[in-house]
Amino acid sequence: MTTDGTILVEHLSKSFGPVRAVDDLSFQVSPGRVTGFLGPNGAGKTTTLRMLLGLVRPTSGAATIGGRSYGQIRQPLQTVGAALEAASFHPGRTALDHLRLFTPQAGVPDARAGQVLELVGLSAAANRRVGGFSLGMRQRLALATTLLGDPRVLLLDEPANGLDPEGIRWLRGFLRALAAEGRTVLVSSHVLSEVEQTVDDVVIIARGRLAHASSLAELAGMARVHVRAVSPDAVALAALVERAGWTRSAAADPRVADLLDVDAATVGAAAFAAGVELHELTSRDPGLEGLFLQLVGSVGSAPVAGVAA
Repeated sequence: MTTDGTILVEHLSKSFGPVRAVDDLSFQVSPGRVTGFLGPNGAGKTTTLRMLLGLVRPTSGAATIGGRSYGQIRQPLQTVGAALEAASFHPGRTALDHLRLFTPQAGVPDARAGQVLELVGLSAAANRRVGGFSLGMRQRLALATTLLGDPRVLLLDEPANGLDPEGIRWLRGFLRALAAEGRTVLVSSHVLSEVEQTVDDVVIIARGRLAHASSLAELAGMARVHVRAVSPDAVALAALVERAGWTRSAAADPRVADLLDVDAATVGAAAFAAGVELHELTSRDPGLEGLFLQLVGSVGSAPVAGVAA
């Protein structure tokens, strides 16, 4: 049994009537790293996080934090800080008053409220009413709330929503600093590009099922360059590809060669040397976002309808 803040999801499933929101999902999130929990809207991310927090009962499987289900954790707010979906605040309360409501639940003194406001850059707004806060300020206040108990594990659902570029830059550094302290940080998003410069690891789901889990570096290594060569002479083009030993994807038109792991300059030079006429030579690097879309598109054949992310 792990007790270090590791998140372990094992064969987790959840059905709402005939709808399978999460389907035999398994992955692990390690301490000391920022993990992106990624998938399109409706993929089952929020349902999974709610099962981790004991807010939704799984149909089958288990989700544990430090080897225990959330309901078994003593003083849970000192172990897990979570901000799911849009945070709700009383518009008439000040930021400081909002946090002081939760200090008894977190088992911390009221002074902690001021400390976490400073951590998230809201000290100057401590006595302002939340009703006048921008969406970005509300996001920071939600993050401050999760930090009240100084938890080892953070579960954050779309934390960059509403932040301006400066705020996103701040959040990126802040989350990485929390992970550097040995905390487990799980950040959900439906867009890989939003967290690409933040995360160390990725867990990608689609239609409630696992599409991919690895380090971000491993995922980047899967983004294969795609070169398209088009020639009026299909036979000469095929011979060129065979001689060079290039990997060619299947194409309906034999005059089109979609090639992997080779650059356009190499293909062009080889075609020129062999006297193969080319009418098109284009390089397409899918990038991480393109690869992300390929991965989620490869899971299943029909979307799960009627299920929130």
